[in-house]
Amino acid sequence: MHSLAFIFSITLTVFMSDNYTLLQRKYWIFDLDGTLTVAVHDFNAIRNELGIPAGQPILKTIESLPENESLALQQKLQDIEENLARNAKPAQGVKNLLEALHRRNYHLGILTLNSRENTWLTLEVLDLADYFNEDSVIGRWCAEPKPSPKGIHRLLNHWKVDANEVIIVGDYLYDLQVGRAAEIGTIHVDPKGEFSWPELADIQVNSLAELADLLAEQS
Repeated sequence: MHSLAFIFSITLTVFMSDNYTLLQRKYWIFDLDGTLTVAVHDFNAIRNELGIPAGQPILKTIESLPENESLALQQKLQDIEENLARNAKPAQGVKNLLEALHRRNYHLGILTLNSRENTWLTLEVLDLADYFNEDSVIGRWCAEPKPSPKGIHRLLNHWKVDANEVIIVGDYLYDLQVGRAAEIGTIHVDPKGEFSWPELADIQVNSLAELADLLAEQS
């Protein structure tokens, strides 16, 4: 019994040590919707409004259409998400986390399937724009969308850093897959606490508030 407790203690210590190492990375990439914001996107409803069959990927479907149809749906999607951006609500603990990272002089970026324009609008609505530079915001038309790592590679090139200096924070499978594909650290934020993809996440938290606490503990 004592040996099992000892092994558990050692395992926990190693796990916390790994967390500490990851949280010292000075370049953080965030997903937007459902990570920095409270999740409100109903993708089935969006597909229905755009006339895209259930289960089909929205962006790839739009890109596959003839140019006139594609441009029309791009604008329609932009309008739908602009309305969502104007009504965005901040995720629990987002301001405290970004402020803590800012005090440490960390560099922050965003990689999102939303448009760059709507991303910046969301940041302004939430009073978070001061924590980001516009040239570190990668939207859906800036690079091949997640789970392709090309958006992350673009940020690495912009920051002139290696993958082992960077971490991504997200709420969905694509965020974790893109992190693994780019060989950067991954943090999964899941308010439900289900953590459906543990093999893809280096750190799992229920909220950004919990992540901010973990960061403070490692100071």
